[in-house]
Amino acid sequence: MSGAGSDAGPVRKTFNIQHSTLNAQRPRPAYDLEERLLEYSAAIIRMAEGMGASVAARHVASQVLRSGTAALPNHGEAQAAESPADFIHKMSLCLKELRETRRWLLLIQRVPLVKNAEVIAPLVAETKELIRIFYSSLRTARKFPPQPE
Repeated sequence: MSGAGSDAGPVRKTFNIQHSTLNAQRPRPAYDLEERLLEYSAAIIRMAEGMGASVAARHVASQVLRSGTAALPNHGEAQAAESPADFIHKMSLCLKELRETRRWLLLIQRVPLVKNAEVIAPLVAETKELIRIFYSSLRTARKFPPQPE
């Protein structure tokens, strides 16, 4: 071959073809923590509404309502955090309230303070999962502190 490309050897044609990957082929379900917290809070409210009218039931219902619904608005506050430190603080509040809720649910289950104690087990399981989610998020946020400007 002669010309400008003769020094480099034969010219190979390449094609810029994108091959689909397995992950791109199947749709992923959307994960929405806000929606999950909304459903969790609603389940806490429904459970508390079904508790008896005894002094103990009213007291515990009030406490579990407060702590069990707090993660939803605190998560919203974390999403609007003004700084990484503010984000960590708000997420820590979510974690703290979820841990408290777990303990109230265990007490409700132990006494029992609801007619159908089987409704508590799924709430305890969901509380544990949410605790793991918030714990992991906080661990990640603390691992990568903001760089000074």
